[in-house]
Amino acid sequence: MIRVILPPHLRTLAKVTGEVEVEVPGEVTQRHVLDAVEKRFPMLLGTMRDRDTGARRPLVRFFACEEDLSNESPDAPLPDRVAAGAEPFMVVGAMAGG
Repeated sequence: MIRVILPPHLRTLAKVTGEVEVEVPGEVTQRHVLDAVEKRFPMLLGTMRDRDTGARRPLVRFFACEEDLSNESPDAPLPDRVAAGAEPFMVVGAMAGG
């Protein structure tokens, strides 16, 4: 099971508290983890990625093992510790303003 930490506003939308766990068959990549999260919580579809292109939303960042993975290929394998469930995959809402 892959551990996923969602930002507070997405946890509220999904009606969950704390981190969630999803099963990812096959290779553990950003794309497969987000697919699993959206399948389990369909109300999150389109909140982290564009529905048509699958591109990451501008104010959403992805982290794992203290690394910013936001600009990595969505098909690149995630770190082994994430795949093993030892470390979470984190979805973070970025802040913007002036």
